Amino acid sequence: MRDPLTERTGLTAEQRAMRAEIAAHTSWAKCDDSSARTGPGRRAFLDRFEKQVDPDGTLAPDERARRAVHARKAYMKRLALASSKARAANKATTRRAAKGGGGEDAA
Repeated sequence: MRDPLTERTGLTAEQRAMRAEIAAHTSWAKCDDSSARTGPGRRAFLDRFEKQVDPDGTLAPDERARRAVHARKAYMKRLALASSKARAANKATTRRAAKGGGGEDAA
């Protein structure tokens, strides 16, 4: 199956990714204040948790902030758990392959 982007650009997916990385690094090299550049995204990320715990905006600001901190921590722990499960699954797959217990070359 042909990749329409490869046909259009003449670049493979790997080459397009490398080109994007070059552009990103070039952009960051020209950036004087990285905190200011990432600030709006960081603020939106944190606002998400405040909206999650207080969608109607009825809580006191300190209570909303306290709950948002815990919502953010729970979110991060869920990501860590998913990552841990993925690493364990990859490790098990690697062990099975090393023992010759499966895969295309197993006879």
